[in-house]
Amino acid sequence: MFVMELLLLAALVIFPVSLIAGIVKKKRGGDRRKSRIWLTGSMTVIVIGTILLGVLPGGIQNSTGQKTMGSVGTVIARIRNGTTASVGGALPSEEKRAAEELSAFHPEDLPSYSGSPSVEVNGNVPFFTDEDLKTQEFEFYSDMDSLGRCGTAWANVCVDTMPVEERGRIGSVKPTGWHTVKYDGIDGNYLYNRCHLIGYQLTGENANSKNLITGTRYMNVEGMLPYENEVSYAVTDFNFHVLYRVTPVFEGNNLLASGVLMEAESVEDQGERIRFCVYCYNVQPGITIDYATGDSSGPEFTGSDSASGSGGNAKKETVSDTPAPKSSDADGTVTYVVNTNTGKFHYPTCSSADDIAPGNRMDWSGSRDELIERGYVPCRRCNP
Repeated sequence: MFVMELLLLAALVIFPVSLIAGIVKKKRGGDRRKSRIWLTGSMTVIVIGTILLGVLPGGIQNSTGQKTMGSVGTVIARIRNGTTASVGGALPSEEKRAAEELSAFHPEDLPSYSGSPSVEVNGNVPFFTDEDLKTQEFEFYSDMDSLGRCGTAWANVCVDTMPVEERGRIGSVKPTGWHTVKYDGIDGNYLYNRCHLIGYQLTGENANSKNLITGTRYMNVEGMLPYENEVSYAVTDFNFHVLYRVTPVFEGNNLLASGVLMEAESVEDQGERIRFCVYCYNVQPGITIDYATGDSSGPEFTGSDSASGSGGNAKKETVSDTPAPKSSDADGTVTYVVNTNTGKFHYPTCSSADDIAPGNRMDWSGSRDELIERGYVPCRRCNP
C-alpha cells in the first residue's frame, strides 16, 4: 500500500506537468506523442490508485464504517513472565490495558482495616472490559519496578494453566520488604509468607519473582486463599475459564504492599458462577508493621509453635485425637500429606487426607515450618 501511495503522488505531479507540456508543444508544433504517453500513464495510475486506496471518499472503510489504515496484524496472546510478541502492529499490552482499566480504582478511598481481612471494591464488580472476557488462555506477570516491587499479574485461568507437577521450592526469592521473623499468636509463628499474586494452584508458578510479594500470614490465608479456592473450584468443577487479576498496592516508595486488589470473573457464563472485586489488607492482627521497610514489632516469640490460627485474634483450634506420626529421622523430618488444591497439609493418619483426590495429593517429607514457609496451611482437624 505504501508503494501505491508513492506512485499515486508521483502521478498527481506528473499529470499536470504532462498536460501543460502537451499544450506548449502543440502551439510550437513539436512532437506531442511523448506527452500523450506520460499523460495516459499518469491518468491510469491516478484511477487505479483511487480505486485501491479509497481516496474518494475519505479512505478505506471497514464493515462498521470506521476508517482503517491497513492491517493491524495479529498479537500473540500467550504472555508469560512479562514478555509480549506482536506481528504487524502494536496493540495495547496487558500491562497497559490493566493500567487503563484500573485507573478507576482509588486505593486512597479504601476504608481502614477494621477486623475483616478483605473489603469489596467497585460494588464487587471487576474492572474488566467486554474485550477481556475471552476463552483464550494467557498469563501475564508485570516487570518489577525500579525498587524491585511486583506489579499486576493476571491470567485467564483454565484447566490447562493448572499445575501438573509437585510444588517446588520458593525460598530463593526474597521479595521487597521481606524479613524472616516470628511472633507468638500467629499460625506457624512466621509473620510473613511469600505470597503468590496468582496462586500456585491456578497457574503452577513456583519461584517466579514477578509473582511473589511479601505478605502477612493473615492476608495470605484469611484474605487471599478463600478467593483463590473459589477460582479453582469454578475451573475444576465446571471447566470454566476465569479471568483473574491481582494487583499489589504500594504507597509511595514503601517496600511492603499495603494490600492487594483481587478481581475474577467466569467467562463462559459472564460471571454467573464467580465474580468478585475485593481488596485484601496486608495486616497481621496484634502486630505493628512499618510498610516502608517491612520491619515489625509484636508479642515476643517464646520458642514454641503456635496453633492459634492465622491472626493474633483468631480462635484457638480444636485439637483432635489424630495421632502425630513419629519423626522419620534424627533431624525431625515428618511425612505429611499435602492437598495442592486447598493448600492444606495433613498427617497421613488424618481422615481428611483420605478424602484428597489423587490428582491433588502430594506426599511430602520435611519440617512443618518449611511447609508453612511455602505457603501451605495446617489442617484444622489433625492440627499437624
